[in-house]
Amino acid sequence: MSALLDVSDLTVRYGGVVAVDSVSFAIDEGSVFGLIGPNGAGKTSMVDALTGYTRPASGTVTFGGRDITRLRPYRRARLGLGRTFQSVELFDDLTVEENLLVASEHVTVASAMRDLFLPERRPDRTGVDWAISVCGLQDIVDRRPDEISLGQRKLVGVGRALAFQPRLVMLDEPAAGLDTDESVELGDRLRELPAQHGVGVFLIDHDMGLVLSTCHQIMVLDFGRQIATGTPAEIRQDKRVIEAYLGAGHADAA
Repeated sequence: MSALLDVSDLTVRYGGVVAVDSVSFAIDEGSVFGLIGPNGAGKTSMVDALTGYTRPASGTVTFGGRDITRLRPYRRARLGLGRTFQSVELFDDLTVEENLLVASEHVTVASAMRDLFLPERRPDRTGVDWAISVCGLQDIVDRRPDEISLGQRKLVGVGRALAFQPRLVMLDEPAAGLDTDESVELGDRLRELPAQHGVGVFLIDHDMGLVLSTCHQIMVLDFGRQIATGTPAEIRQDKRVIEAYLGAGHADAA
C-alpha cells in the first residue's frame, strides 16, 4: 500500500513551548491509524498542524503525493483531508440531515454565483446520503441535535466530516463521553470505513480499548515526542508507553 499521508520531521511551537517535536510517520491508503498519549502530549496540536489550523515551525506534510504544508485548511479539505473537533460542532437549530447538507457543500465562486441566480437548485446529496448510510443515521435524520443522545451526536459529527467525501478523516476524541456500548458501536463504524468504503481514518482518543481494537498502526506521543510506533500488540508491550501512561514504577514492575 502507498502512503496517503506522509509526515516528515514535523515540529510545532507556541512561543518557547515545543508542542510537537520533530515527528515523522506515514499513513497508508485504506488503513486506520491511531494517535495516543497522555493529556498535554501534543495530539491536538499535531492534528491542527496536519489540517492547516496551526502553521508548523518546521517539517513537511505530504498528502496524496502533494506537499500541503503551507495550504490553508479549506484547500486541504478539498483535496480529501477531513477532520472533526473535540467538541461536537453541530447546528442545534438544524436537523441532522441539514447539518450534513451544510457540511457537504463545496463552496466556490462558481457555486456562489449559481446560488445567486438559481436559488432553487437542488443540492448534490451524494455525500450526504452516503454519510447517513455509513454512520447509521437513517432513523434520526429529521431530528435536531438537542433531541438525540451524545453517542448519536458524535456519529453525526463523524457524518459531517464524511459528507465532504474525504480520502482521510481525522477524528479528534470522538469517543469522549461515550459509554461502553456507544464506544463499541463507534469502533465498528470506524473499522468499516477503510474496509468497505475506502476512507482512511486517523483516530485520536483516550479510549485505549477503542484505539487498540480498531487501529492497524498506533503512534504514541509524550510531551510532544514520538516515543513509539507499531501494531496494537507491539504498543501494548512497549515499556516506554507503559511508563508514559502509568509511571516508571509500573513500567519497572511490568
